[in-house]
Amino acid sequence: MLTRCALILVLALSPVLAAAQEYVTVPRRLSDEAFYRLVACAAPPGGECAKPQVRWPEDRRLSLSVSISFIAPNFPGYRLDLVDQAIDRAIAEINGSGAYLVLDRSYETDADIRIYLLDTPSGGVIDGTGNLQLDGEELAAGRVALRTIHGRIEEAAIAISRDIRRREIGSVVLEEMVQALGLATDILSPAYRDSIFNERSNAVVWLRGQDAEALRRHYPRF
Repeated sequence: MLTRCALILVLALSPVLAAAQEYVTVPRRLSDEAFYRLVACAAPPGGECAKPQVRWPEDRRLSLSVSISFIAPNFPGYRLDLVDQAIDRAIAEINGSGAYLVLDRSYETDADIRIYLLDTPSGGVIDGTGNLQLDGEELAAGRVALRTIHGRIEEAAIAISRDIRRREIGSVVLEEMVQALGLATDILSPAYRDSIFNERSNAVVWLRGQDAEALRRHYPRF
């Protein structure tokens, strides 16, 4: 089984961090609406949401900044180059999805979506980033942490392990960035091998079909 991502939601007025449901198992392909509800709020087909829907506020959606905010001294240089390229490709995929969103690359450390390239091995515990939502959490290939208030995403942090496989970098970066937009639940099903939300694979590097449709539903154009 390939390593996957996890999500932490910091809920308004809550003093603790709650680990959100990471994936939902389904036997077959779903309708567009059922797929959207699964990835947006962990709702099983025909069921209720298992976690709240969260979104970036309207006044920030057309100017969301993305940056590499931290690079560990021992993070492999060739992986840094690949992550750097993957960020640009992921931004292009998201901006081209038709959702009411515009992401921009930033070279400041205080971006809306901050990416941390860590010396943490796969399966290790994140430490020393200074990000309260990341430090102390276990890291697979990648991890997303969101700070939310009343359903509004205030900031997002993405951690990438030094051990991430080079062939997985493009897919993991894209998935983590989509999760940072509020679509935070994966799907476990043989019918969704072509989805960025596939729990068992890090191979898809584009937003197509129901993946793009889910993002458009989450951020519809008016």
